[in-house]
Amino acid sequence: MDIRAVFARNLRKARQAKGLSQEALAHDADIDRTYVSALERGVHSASIDTIDKIAKVLEVEASDLLQRSSKSYSRKSDDAAPREAAKSPKRKSGKS
Repeated sequence: MDIRAVFARNLRKARQAKGLSQEALAHDADIDRTYVSALERGVHSASIDTIDKIAKVLEVEASDLLQRSSKSYSRKSDDAAPREAAKSPKRKSGKS
């Protein structure tokens, strides 16, 4: 996969994980919405400065958008505190 396609895939995943529309991302990054669409389709290549602006809005490292390996982007929950998985109490083995 060429770097333009890698960037396009990672950009779309990161944007969707953040819950942003193309229009909202474009507005916050001060770029045109149609340009965001073109980047996600791999039609255009982004400059380093544009990648940096987009990464800041998405709250990821610019390098994350260029990673060939699949990084998992997940939506942030409303509360920032991590949730502990519900654990059932361990039963003691043996007789009480």
